[in-house]
Amino acid sequence: MTTRPPEDHGLRLTAKVFSDIERRDYDQPEFRQAVHEVLESLEPALERHGEYVDGRVLERLCEPERQIIFRVPWTDDSGDVHVNRGFRVEFNSALGPYKGGLRFHPSVDLGIVKFLGFEQIFKNALTGLPIGGGKGGSDFDPKGRSDSEVMRFCQSFMTELHRHIGEYTDVPAGDIGVGRREIGYLFGQYKRITNRYESGVLTGKGLNWGGSQVRTEATGYGTVYFVGEMLRERGEDFDGRRVVVSGSGNVAVYAAQKAAELGGTVVAMSDSAGYIVDDSGIDLDLVRDIKETRAGRISEYADRLGRAKHVDGGSIWDVPCDIALPCATQNELDRRSAETLVGNGVTAVGEGANMPTTPAAVKVFSDAGVAFGPGKAANAGGVATSGLEMQQNASRDSWHFDYTDRRLSEIMADIHTMCRETAETYGAPGNYVLGANIAGFVKVADTMRELGVI
Repeated sequence: MTTRPPEDHGLRLTAKVFSDIERRDYDQPEFRQAVHEVLESLEPALERHGEYVDGRVLERLCEPERQIIFRVPWTDDSGDVHVNRGFRVEFNSALGPYKGGLRFHPSVDLGIVKFLGFEQIFKNALTGLPIGGGKGGSDFDPKGRSDSEVMRFCQSFMTELHRHIGEYTDVPAGDIGVGRREIGYLFGQYKRITNRYESGVLTGKGLNWGGSQVRTEATGYGTVYFVGEMLRERGEDFDGRRVVVSGSGNVAVYAAQKAAELGGTVVAMSDSAGYIVDDSGIDLDLVRDIKETRAGRISEYADRLGRAKHVDGGSIWDVPCDIALPCATQNELDRRSAETLVGNGVTAVGEGANMPTTPAAVKVFSDAGVAFGPGKAANAGGVATSGLEMQQNASRDSWHFDYTDRRLSEIMADIHTMCRETAETYGAPGNYVLGANIAGFVKVADTMRELGVI
């Protein structure tokens, strides 16, 4: 029989766990931020359920099962040798094989990968699919590199990584800097080394060789589906709303597309150099041509379309809107930006990126009654569709676009319901952050307890 712990037990336990993490991982601010945000939400669950205190479940959950760091030597087109660092953090496999993307970007280090892997545990749990949490990548920058250089880097990266992954062990996918081209080179090298056509070992593949319809669009679409559910809860929708989407990569483009399809007007998008404003509605075909075909800067949009303006630097969150979709990178939306958005009448925010909103900004939205969809719920569409790709690979099947899109929409609606109901159960109706964190934690923690001390 479980004994109800003291009222402040959850607070004392989370404080101790976080203190240990601050001591051991002092040089990993993003990881510490992600853990703190989750631990803060878990206090009501820990106070109500003593079984989650036994067996050090929380401590085990915050420590990766495996952290792999390796050298990645490769040769550029001039014959010069470069050395990058590769990472794979296999964080938690209680629910299934580790699942999470690979990020190729100069900012990648162990702390970034741990933060992303920790978030992935809860995100994957919320999808309802049997997948654990992991993440990986390298400080390699594919920008400005030729296809041949990217191929040689990917081949070297997979030469080491292949020994740690498999369709029943660890299934990487794409993330920032890793698209279909990179997945192709990685899969080709895996197939060459292992002499197996194990299509389920990677997701985000090309449609001709085991990829899934909607995977390219999934994270952006899923974010909008989740925000649509939050709006519906309030008797609202996207129709006639001004929408601001940060970023101009894959997630941002498809979030903007789906928001427009649902009746919203996307008035601003950005890249690292600034943002564009087009009150008539962003021309996404032009954005794709600039960013995907020409690898140009978003400022070219205003140069080619006289009705739009470009703001060099600055904050895209200064643009008045009803719905904000941060889809660029972590900690891009700070307290000042949140206050500006609230002052301009924003009613809903959905995180398309991983942890793009700082804790202080989240509090601003919460205090103002803004519907806020945290990334581990709102951007779970990408990994959900990766899970659907794994199902198709396992059954040697291929689903059409509309069917897969419908499955994605259903999964996002289920995630919303789970977060909403969990928040209500723990006395915080409308708090999707708390709902997402507790719902994901309970599912993983219950499974960890059933599997023993591992």
